[in-house]
Amino acid sequence: MNIIKFYEDYNIDYKTEGHKHCRDGWVNTSCPFCTGNPGYHLGFPMDGHVFKCYRCGKHSLLEGVSKLLSTSFSEAKRIAQEYKGVTTIKQVNTPIIKPKGFKYPSNTSPITSTHKRYLEGRGFDPKNLVRNWEILGTGPLSFLSDGIKQIDYKHRIVAPIYWNGQLVSFQSRSIKKKTEHGDVKYLACPKIRERIHHKHLVYANPANWEKMKNGIGIGVEGITDVWKLGENAVCTFGIEYKVQQINIIARHFKRFAVVFDDESQAKRQAKKLVEELCLFGVDAFYIPIVGDPGAMSYEEAHKLTKSIITKIY
Repeated sequence: MNIIKFYEDYNIDYKTEGHKHCRDGWVNTSCPFCTGNPGYHLGFPMDGHVFKCYRCGKHSLLEGVSKLLSTSFSEAKRIAQEYKGVTTIKQVNTPIIKPKGFKYPSNTSPITSTHKRYLEGRGFDPKNLVRNWEILGTGPLSFLSDGIKQIDYKHRIVAPIYWNGQLVSFQSRSIKKKTEHGDVKYLACPKIRERIHHKHLVYANPANWEKMKNGIGIGVEGITDVWKLGENAVCTFGIEYKVQQINIIARHFKRFAVVFDDESQAKRQAKKLVEELCLFGVDAFYIPIVGDPGAMSYEEAHKLTKSIITKIY
């Protein structure tokens, strides 16, 4: 339903951003089902068909239209038919970014013994990562311009990000034991250099997309979690996800387990992602764990993956 056009035609106040109840990819208004509670609690996904209130839960399309306009279900159905289609907002529905020219950081090359030692120390098999994820590395001097300044990418693992068989971006992970002032563990490709913004995609082994068409997926936070959990795993590059990532997951998976770290904020985001995926018709559920999937042994990760797949079936 083109919810924004509907709201504007019927003079219903709404917001898409700038309010604490607004989420990326949703249109929010005051909830007519739980009046007396100020705020924009009633959300509608831009390409969805179900209302959801933070306070009183889900409401069908006809329930929402009927209540918002104080009209009958039959009239609500007629009105809803007039607004068929998907809501469009430019920044949400244009994932392709005009590139200045994709580049890796300078001095990016096959991983060295230093990278291998780091990976082995974290319980990874470097040969497997090179073979299946095509990882690369940087040394003590590595930079890439974001169009304004030179960004320092020294001492990192570089993970290519593919989409539809095309190299579109990369994510990198520092291998330094101690981070210097201003260092960050994960550092992605500058937005101006990306063919598609990485936060509009999910990360997975490109060879596994065909295998994942059986509709089973496991959602994790970062690239190292994907490396450890294997072919059914995809990551959202952190616990903050975008509507484009929800759309990709909903298109590819019928059933989806979310396995984020055990920090309180990560747990909240995992449960929120599950709720939103369910609104898109995905059989999604949250799997609590202790610690970080990327820190598991391969044996522990295999056991977890097997238990999830078994539960899904």
